[in-house]
Amino acid sequence: MSTHMNLEDIDSKSLKKVWSVAEFAKRYRIDHQEETRLLKLLGPFASRQELLMNASRAPRFR
Repeated sequence: MSTHMNLEDIDSKSLKKVWSVAEFAKRYRIDHQEETRLLKLLGPFASRQELLMNASRAPRFR
C-alpha cells in the first residue's frame, strides 16, 4: 500500500546525501580492489557515513 506525502511534510534535515561508490573511490583515492569490495557490500550508492565507516585505505608513506 502506498500513501501520498506532501513536500512540506518532509523535513530536509533528516534526508541523507547519497554518493556513488565509484565517485567516492575516485575522490578519496581508493584502489580498485577496495572499490569492488564496497560495491559488493553497499551496492552502487550509499550514504557518506556508510562509505567512510566501511572504506579502508592503504597508508601513504614518504
